[in-house]
Amino acid sequence: MCIVTRKVKDEAELIRFVRSPDGQAVPDLARKLPGRGVWVSLSRPVLEQAIARKLFSKGFGEATTMPPDLARMVGKLLRQQVLSLLSLSKKAGESVAGFMKVEEMLGRGRARLLFHASEASPDGSRKLDKLAQPQVERIVLFHSDELDLAFGRSNVVHAAVAKGGLAEKLLLGVRRIETFEAPVGPEGPEERV
Repeated sequence: MCIVTRKVKDEAELIRFVRSPDGQAVPDLARKLPGRGVWVSLSRPVLEQAIARKLFSKGFGEATTMPPDLARMVGKLLRQQVLSLLSLSKKAGESVAGFMKVEEMLGRGRARLLFHASEASPDGSRKLDKLAQPQVERIVLFHSDELDLAFGRSNVVHAAVAKGGLAEKLLLGVRRIETFEAPVGPEGPEERV
């Protein structure tokens, strides 16, 4: 149950926090840290409400502090999770980077995910999008420098991930980032059914 909205949700729709020995709320995205956890909806605005209303202390039953940039930290950790999986997919030979390699994977119908850097040229993105089959998800969440780190090379503007289990895990991570960054309200995560 979310400590802010008081709604019962699936674990995938929540972020778990534990209390460190020094009394600080720590995000536990993998849900594996020991200790009692409190849960907050997977939403930056809802997390900011929990911080502002000091609900972590109430949830843990004792005084709990939060880093001043906790919401930003959670957003960064969610991004790092996806970029780590992207790096793993590269090492496993399940992803490629570079216009020509992406074009080839799309042409063979092997791609499940198509990444465009946020600063990619609209023309290049449009050309690759036309080659993508309907089941290929297009993702524009990361800057080129983030993709560079994931692939261990420079100037990564376009990347593709082959169909399979890693692609589905990546897609789930991407959806969690999108949900976290979405506004609360008629269009945001709290109103989705």
